[in-house]
Amino acid sequence: VQLVESGGGLVQAGASLRLSCAASGRDFRGSIMGWDRQGPGKQRELVATITSGGSTNYAVSVKGRFSISRLNAENTVWLQMNSLIPEDTGVYYCNSNTFRGALGPLVYWGQGTQVTVSS
Repeated sequence: VQLVESGGGLVQAGASLRLSCAASGRDFRGSIMGWDRQGPGKQRELVATITSGGSTNYAVSVKGRFSISRLNAENTVWLQMNSLIPEDTGVYYCNSNTFRGALGPLVYWGQGTQVTVSS
């Protein structure tokens, strides 16, 4: 199983970036896909999630600026980030979460992609 992120980079405040996550190795259609991030000196935090049916959830800090989407047929997830601010700087990780009842969740993570927003 692999989750491979791409699209990170160095941008100025106010710019936009689009992160991509290509998942492979299993069927992710039943999984909740999402993005987390970890800023310098900060704990990892949830950024956004999306169910296979398209229901989304966002951190308060990114709501209205970020948009998560997915294409189940291609096991791909995107994170469109607009109006970036320096506080958005960090490593962004793609993840998948599959609930298996009594077996507990099955979670996979990507290796992360760096996003740096300069002021």
